[in-house]
Amino acid sequence: MKTLGKFSMGLGDRFGHQGAAQLEAIIEAGKKSNEITPVWNKSNREHIIIGTQPGDVRAEADLVTKKSGFKKPYFVDADHINLDTVDRFIESSDFFTIDVASYIGKRAGDDEIQAFLKDAGKYSDKLKIPGIRKSLEVSRQRITEIAEKYLFAAIKAREIYRKIEKVKGKGNFITEVSMDEVPYPQTPVELFFILKMVGEKNIPVQTIAPKFSGRFNKGVDYVGDPEKFAEEFESDLMVIDFAIKEFGLPENLKMSIHSGSDKFSIYPVIGSIVKKHNKGFHLKTAGTTWLEEVIGLAASGGKALDFVKDIYFSSLEKTEELCAPYADVIDINISMLPSKDEVSGWNSEKFAASLRHVPGNRDFNPNMRQLIHVAYKLAALKMDEYFRLLKTNEKTVSQSVYENIYNRHICRLFNIK
Repeated sequence: MKTLGKFSMGLGDRFGHQGAAQLEAIIEAGKKSNEITPVWNKSNREHIIIGTQPGDVRAEADLVTKKSGFKKPYFVDADHINLDTVDRFIESSDFFTIDVASYIGKRAGDDEIQAFLKDAGKYSDKLKIPGIRKSLEVSRQRITEIAEKYLFAAIKAREIYRKIEKVKGKGNFITEVSMDEVPYPQTPVELFFILKMVGEKNIPVQTIAPKFSGRFNKGVDYVGDPEKFAEEFESDLMVIDFAIKEFGLPENLKMSIHSGSDKFSIYPVIGSIVKKHNKGFHLKTAGTTWLEEVIGLAASGGKALDFVKDIYFSSLEKTEELCAPYADVIDINISMLPSKDEVSGWNSEKFAASLRHVPGNRDFNPNMRQLIHVAYKLAALKMDEYFRLLKTNEKTVSQSVYENIYNRHICRLFNIK
């Protein structure tokens, strides 16, 4: 049976050129006794925009691990799939992020809801979960509301899981259930009953991705109260721990943190809490690699700098179009985006520093970084030129990718000095 390691990291590589640099960061962490399982992921939307196939991600992962002599487990994630998109991923993937966000809020049938409530009713009144100081208030009405909101999504998750299992075979892939791309976070009480639903549907989920409080915007730091996040994160961990025993879920079930790249202010929180309770986590960093490619090209100067400047200029003209699909996960202050005239005079150091996420650096511009984050489709329109520049400036680009994942992400998460 395939199982995910205690710590794992989702590594998005939209253009498929940075697998070796990403893996180098994972290997370096292992040398410091921090074993992290790499999981290469790419969504259906990204494949469509760039013109790639799910099998391309498998080919890259297999190639870079073979070249480096990496003998430890690794996975290829069908990222944010649903019933409409899962088929094209089944052959090449062995990790499936089942995204139920679009099913949340749709009502299951009365018979299904009543069947769930019949057993769930025993948890009404006060729910005491080990590790959470206060009992959780749970009324019969609250359980009914949760069933009406989430049970249909659990039913759909089972349907997707069974579709994958029929082809791959039981135990031959990792299952994650994702519900983070919704307007409001799930409470610990909601998470408890969601996990009951997952257990009843016999979905062997190894990671669960809830939506947390605060903003998890793409490519920039956490926006919210770190203390509130810490309380919520720890409560969710305790709920998962209790649910494993209560509902017969896999013992290695762990938290998955989506849009987890660059959340520097809460990495120490995540690291300390999982260490306190001897738990693991899965952190997704998708999209960050594309940004580091742009930074690496900018730092290279010459034609590479001219190319990424043109990408930025085009993104200024198409801001609304580029941002629309990512409205829930970006916050861009348009007035803080430097103009074309201003950026035209920038040297390579200034352009790279404006995009490189180094807290405290006065040149860093989170608005510009978020805009470039969603502008990868503009590079896809000039693919041949872009790939040629990546190859010409490979050393600088790959170093940028490696430093971002290892120094700014892994070292903060695992408190590596």
